[in-house]
Amino acid sequence: MTEIPSAVQHPDKNLRTTALNLLARREHSRQELERKLHTRLAPDAAQLRAMLDRLEQDGLLSDSRFAEAFCHARLGVGKGPVRIRAELRERGVADDLVDSVLHEFDVDWVERARDLLKKRFGLTAALDRRATAQRVRFLQYRGFTSEQVRAALKSIESPD
Repeated sequence: MTEIPSAVQHPDKNLRTTALNLLARREHSRQELERKLHTRLAPDAAQLRAMLDRLEQDGLLSDSRFAEAFCHARLGVGKGPVRIRAELRERGVADDLVDSVLHEFDVDWVERARDLLKKRFGLTAALDRRATAQRVRFLQYRGFTSEQVRAALKSIESPD
């Protein structure tokens, strides 16, 4: 008598095991985990949604926890609120959750932008328009708003 492989016997178990292995490495948003599992195992959509619902009920999958961890990591590498918000949206985190997580961190974004300017360009103010534009692009790419960029540049030019 031949034995049927376990993946064929219990596709739901294989799906859950793969999901748990991914979650053990790092937090994932629901959308991110769904995409990865769909790509790797191509399960039935209803089966996949049901398994993700169970993971959320068991507290193993949480968009809130993912958003906090993601925001903390992005703050650590000098990203601004615009960039963090966009990256969380790409990963399927709801706008209201993004707002609450960003508010929860209570970051002084102007100070953070100023620190990044100091680290990258030193304490000297921009001497011409080209240098100013370079600093503006640097901060905008990192995800700071125009108001935050202006305030950070002004604080470098006239330190208190």
